[in-house]
Amino acid sequence: MKRRFFLPVTLLAAGIFTMSGLVGSDMQSATAQSAKQERALENTLYLDLKDGRVTIKMRPDLAPNHVARIKELVREGFYDGIVFHRVIDGFMAQTGDPTGTGSGGSGQNLEAEFSLENHKRGILSMARAQHPDSADSQFFIVFDDASFLDNQYTVWGEVTEGMDLVDNIKKGAAGSGAVDDPDKIIKMQMAADADK
Repeated sequence: MKRRFFLPVTLLAAGIFTMSGLVGSDMQSATAQSAKQERALENTLYLDLKDGRVTIKMRPDLAPNHVARIKELVREGFYDGIVFHRVIDGFMAQTGDPTGTGSGGSGQNLEAEFSLENHKRGILSMARAQHPDSADSQFFIVFDDASFLDNQYTVWGEVTEGMDLVDNIKKGAAGSGAVDDPDKIIKMQMAADADK
């Protein structure tokens, strides 16, 4: 009798271990999924314009140092209220200069992180002076294909939603792209911080 009793208990115990293994596996999967979502939010940027919200996927895989610096500036509120001082129809909209003149920045230059990523519609890339390591806080959003910029400017993000809102940014004068009474960034924030 003890044997008959012992065998089912052993089988039952084995079943419990199997079930706990499944539960543990599900918990690990849920934890991994949660961590993945957290990383996605940490690399998603919200850009609020006069017409609504633009969602941007940041690309630390292409430009980790630029992405880290943009995050710092965003969390400081640096970009809030800054104008799109240079907007060329069919090319790009440039912003990120607190003086609104195109010659200002945050005061911290970054080493270039050029890549072969194509400067296509919706790409965000760093503006710079002639020296490759002169990017600071200014960036531009590409309206149309601009592959002639590839491997010469640091790509750090891409619009995933709201490109039609970017299209509505007030355009500047032909040639220079200088904008009278320019549109501005209402607010920039990390998606990870949006509910805080």
